[in-house]
Formats: sequence, C-alpha cells, structure tokens
Amino acid sequence: MALLLVGAVLSLITFFSGSEAGEVGVCYGMMGSNLMQPPAVVQLLKKNGIAKVRLFDADAGALRALANTGIKVGVSLPNRNLLAASRDMWYAQQWVQSNVMAYHPGTVIDSVAVGNEVFHQAPELTYQLLPAMRNIHAALASAGLADAVKVFTPIALDALKVPSFPPSVGEFRDDIAWSVMRPMIDFLDQTGSHISFNIYPYFAYKYNREQIDLDFVLFRPNKGQYDPGTGLTYYNMYDAMLDAVFHAVEKLGGSRENGGSTAWTPESGFPAGKVGKDLLQSSVEAESTSNAQTYNVNLINKVLEGTGTPYKPNADISVYIFSLFNENQKPGDDDERNFGLFYPDGTPVYKVDFDRSGSWCVANPAVGDQRLQDALDYACSHGADCSAIQRGGRCFDPDTKVAHASYAFNDYYQRHGRSDQSCDFGGCGSVVHQRPRFGNCVL
Repeated sequence: MALLLVGAVLSLITFFSGSEAGEVGVCYGMMGSNLMQPPAVVQLLKKNGIAKVRLFDADAGALRALANTGIKVGVSLPNRNLLAASRDMWYAQQWVQSNVMAYHPGTVIDSVAVGNEVFHQAPELTYQLLPAMRNIHAALASAGLADAVKVFTPIALDALKVPSFPPSVGEFRDDIAWSVMRPMIDFLDQTGSHISFNIYPYFAYKYNREQIDLDFVLFRPNKGQYDPGTGLTYYNMYDAMLDAVFHAVEKLGGSRENGGSTAWTPESGFPAGKVGKDLLQSSVEAESTSNAQTYNVNLINKVLEGTGTPYKPNADISVYIFSLFNENQKPGDDDERNFGLFYPDGTPVYKVDFDRSGSWCVANPAVGDQRLQDALDYACSHGADCSAIQRGGRCFDPDTKVAHASYAFNDYYQRHGRSDQSCDFGGCGSVVHQRPRFGNCVL
C-alpha cells in the first residue's frame, strides 16, 4: 500500500542510545488574536503538568514568564533570520546573546531550532542551513552553553524521496542527501544533538482516505502493514514514518555511532472539530475531536512508555504535540487553525493527561480470573478506552487477565479523578504509587 507521508506534525526525532521513556512537550504558537497572555499561559502549563514547550521564535514576554518555573523551553531562529546567521558570526553571537543568554539560567532554554522545514518552506536557503546551525552552535559554545543548549533543525518528511510505505525504502532526496544531510548528521553527532522530523500521519490520511485505515493512523488495533524489506509488521503510521527516517539515515552511512537510535519529533498532532466550544458539534466535528484526542493520547502514551519502533525497538523518542492553542490567524485551511489542545481562553478542547506522577490502579490477581473479567468488562463499558488491549493493540501482550484488567482499571481510574472509589471494582483493584509495567506495556 503506497502511503503519501506528508510531514506536518512536529515529531522531534532525536537519536539517543539506550531505551528510556522520552519527554513530551507542546508547541506554543502565538498566531492568534485572542490568546491568553504569557503569565496566564504559564499557569495553564503548570496546571496541566506540561513541563516542556517549544516556541516558534524567541518571544521575550513568554521567555520572561517562563523564568523560574523549571519548564524546559526550546526557542527558534526563524527562516527569515537564517541567511544572516549563516553569513555573519557576529550576528549569530548577538542573536544568542539577546535570545538565549539574556534569559539564562532563570529560563531553562535547552534547545535552539535553526529554521523550520527549510527544504520545504524556504528551499532557496537549503545551503545556508548548516552554516547557520554551525554559527549558532559556535556562539553558544563561546558563551559556555554548548552542552546545555542543543542546536537542531525541524525537517519536513518530504525530505525523503517520495515518502512511502514500506519504511525500509526510506531514502533522502538526491538534491540534499550527500550535500546537506550527510554533513548535517555528522555535525549533530559531534555536538550531541539530534536529527528532527515533523511527523503528521493526519495529512497522509487526509489526502488518501480510501487507501489508509484510520485505525492505523490513530494507534488503534488493526491488521497491520507488512514491510517485506525487513519482515516487520507495523501497527501505526507514526512508527512507519519514523522508521523511514531511520532507514534514510542509515543509507548515508557516516560516523554516527548511534545513527537512528534516538528520535525527536518537533511537531506532531491531529486537528479537532472547528466549532466553538459553546456550540453544538455536528457528528462529523465530534468525531474529528475524538480522533484528535485518541491520536494525541496514544502518542503521548507511546513516548512516556519508552517503546521504540519495530525497526529500532530501543530508540528513545521524544515529541512536541502541535499545538497548545487553536490559533485563528494561522494561514491555510481550518485544519491549521484547529490543532490546539486548548481554546484561546485556556478551556480544554479535549482531555489529555501530561501529569503521570502520583498513583495508578492495578488488578488484584488473588480474586481470580472470572472476577477480573467481570470487572474488566465493566471498566471497558463505562468509559475506559480498552482498544490498546485488543489484539494488535500496543498493550495486548502480555495476554493475561491481570495485565489486561490492570490496563482497563487504570484507564478508568485516571479518567475518573484518581479517587479510591474509582479503583475499587468490588475489591478487584488496588492503588499503587509506583508506575506499573506488564512486559513492554507501561501504564
């Protein structure tokens, strides 16, 4: 099945060694006429357990408001500044002084994105990108911040040759492969940074609805897609897109010891219905909102559980969800203006849980399989999302009553305020304060 993989979701693909739970952040865009002011946004971030944000510039108001919060911040040097940064080391030093050092260390700036989807949005700057990255890194190094602040660039997925399934055919376009991408990968390796691709399965689905299974896009149980080049089966499009990048990196060879072992997705998301929060949604818009919630919740779960991809099972993956707000001044169609997790006043478009600290609900094996099955059925029919424990789901294995019941109990418990009563299930459940793991499934 040929899949047109159009990049849109910012998925920071960073190559690390080892396999640990990644980080989840949110893209904080400001292209709206009615958005909350930065101090109020910071309170919204804290309230919702969002500990990492990415700015599309280096907005002074936001950086001041984020000071002394402990929230990690990524700033960006926009495409319009790329040419100057590539040609003039003094300009790069002044940019770092004004946009990083001026706020350090009170504001925890941990990365600088140099440009955004340059090969796609500003192809005339293709050969200025790497010099600009080198100059910004050198400016950070001269300020003693090269270890604390990493330089990267978000890349659109169309940097691959007609991105398609299967992932094993992933390969960079001829015009950038050896002239730009190979030296860039070496630079990222030498500086301890990461290659980063925006990954948006939604757009692949939007333009190919007849060919692509929505369940494959949303991480829901499905029959899977087989890659004959590796013998691997894929159960979600995000993994397939990410592995296409890993294959492309490997085909360039090079000195990168961990090439393709860590991934950062600077953007990834799914648009919700476009109606206002106080209006009655049509069934189509309601379904769109539900799909957006399903995609983002499942992507966040994947990252926080520390699961890699079929081709790179030990890859460490981190992601920024696009985006924090619906932004009414973004160019493009309604989709572009409705990726937000929140309306401009801070009201949630739908519920997404970033705060995984505290407590979980697990099954008590002593009550026996029949009572666990009855309680599992209750949880799944009263609000718990049990798709992950269906065959083909990310937590189907291990296929045991205790593991499946624990997943269902915990999903119900998290959705019902984490009260002791919501974990009772007639004595079948119990609250624990250490995150449970069943095989590769982390609750």
